[in-house]
Amino acid sequence: MKIARVLTAAAILCLFGLSARAEDCPHGALDARYCDRDGDMVADAPTDPKQWLDPSVLVFAYTPVEDPEVYRKVWDGFLHHVEKVTGKRVQFFAVQSNAAQIEAMRAGRLHIAGFNTGSNPIAVNCAGFVPFAMMASKEGAFGYEMEIIVPGDSAVKSVADLRGKTFAFTDPNSNSGYKAPSALLRSEFGLEPDKDYKPAFSGKHDNTVLGVANKDYDAGAVANAVMYRMMARGAVERSKLRTIYKSQTFPTTGYGTVYNLKPELAAKVKEAFFTFPWDGSELQKEYKGSSPPQEKFIPITYKSHWEVVRKIDAAMNVSYACK
Repeated sequence: MKIARVLTAAAILCLFGLSARAEDCPHGALDARYCDRDGDMVADAPTDPKQWLDPSVLVFAYTPVEDPEVYRKVWDGFLHHVEKVTGKRVQFFAVQSNAAQIEAMRAGRLHIAGFNTGSNPIAVNCAGFVPFAMMASKEGAFGYEMEIIVPGDSAVKSVADLRGKTFAFTDPNSNSGYKAPSALLRSEFGLEPDKDYKPAFSGKHDNTVLGVANKDYDAGAVANAVMYRMMARGAVERSKLRTIYKSQTFPTTGYGTVYNLKPELAAKVKEAFFTFPWDGSELQKEYKGSSPPQEKFIPITYKSHWEVVRKIDAAMNVSYACK
């Protein structure tokens, strides 16, 4: 079955539920179509079973990357595990941008997803995303840092030296690729975009890493977990890059389901995450190169684990209003 047909079918199944009027219920920061009766800051499942999604094919999307086909293979074994646990076919959907991934879930075409750190709040509030898992080491260590990188032989030694340079961000929805570094450049170093440096947008962390390594950009901000994985698999030489700034630790990609997935099915998907056998898997091979290594899924909550991200968004006057 072609992906276009799968997505169309899913959209049709969902549109009836989405067309229902917003309920008279607590919403918090969520869009008016969602309810948050328990105050956990994520959308509750609809009380009307007619609004539940029970698609014949579940669609999964991982956060946008430079080469989606690489990750199609990486996630293949996991998706087969989800099929065994849920009894449903699972389709990998290669999204091209954070905005496209959010819109796909909001429109009902996406059921299971990994949203990057910065996109999580938008996905939660505008697309009904319910994150419940994150990758961590076997000891439970998780997260990544935002690093500002320059070419290995660059004359730039500190952030203050970026004045007059071209600086690569990834995407406006990215925490480490835009929001955190943008706030840092302005608040700590007095550097304003288009005045003190020339901003550019690469679209993805992979693109920024390669762009800085190849000197397409003078500098850039990336999630170091992505950069380390690229180095581990030989996609970029470590000597081609040098770090001039490293941030505090942030939560990494959050995994979860759309809010109106049939509760029994959503529970099965959740079970699949926490019962996946990592040892010897393609996921383990790909993510063990992160620091800390990512070797299992651990339970998380949006309310607690994304608090630091929401504080950065608030400082930057980021709105979670749906466009």
